[in-house]
Amino acid sequence: MTKYWDADAMRRKHLVVIITAEVKTKRIMGIESHVEGTGPSEPEAAQKHIWDTKMRGIRISKLYGDGAFDANDLFDLMHHMGAMPVIKIRKNASTDHSRGTKYCGKAIREYREKGYRQWAKENNYGMRWPGTEGIFSAVKRKFWENCVSRSAKGLEAEGYQRRGI
Repeated sequence: MTKYWDADAMRRKHLVVIITAEVKTKRIMGIESHVEGTGPSEPEAAQKHIWDTKMRGIRISKLYGDGAFDANDLFDLMHHMGAMPVIKIRKNASTDHSRGTKYCGKAIREYREKGYRQWAKENNYGMRWPGTEGIFSAVKRKFWENCVSRSAKGLEAEGYQRRGI
């Protein structure tokens, strides 16, 4: 009898931590912690953090994000709030209105007309790094990069315990 192993079932799950922060002051606006495959996506978590920030009376003028944040709902939310989305567009993004929204299509057309380098320079896309990579680096320095829990339940609990930055 031959046994077939499911590689995905055997693979250890990872802890996913999504942090939304203010770029200039590096003040954390929201943290989401969950086990890989069980929680919201990055754009969904960012939307939640943006709404929570708005409800606290803080005005958002720009949202910096990488290609993972290229989501129609996020572009709509930024337009609704009067904020500018500075989100890198994916290579396979479509300007077709049937697939997306007019705000996302407008951003895609602008990005393609200017090209990445000019678009990044005009929108200060480099400011994304202090707000994301700098904060992740500080979190990893403080809490290290590995977790000791083995079960999914323990891993999630450990993520919430360590998030008290």
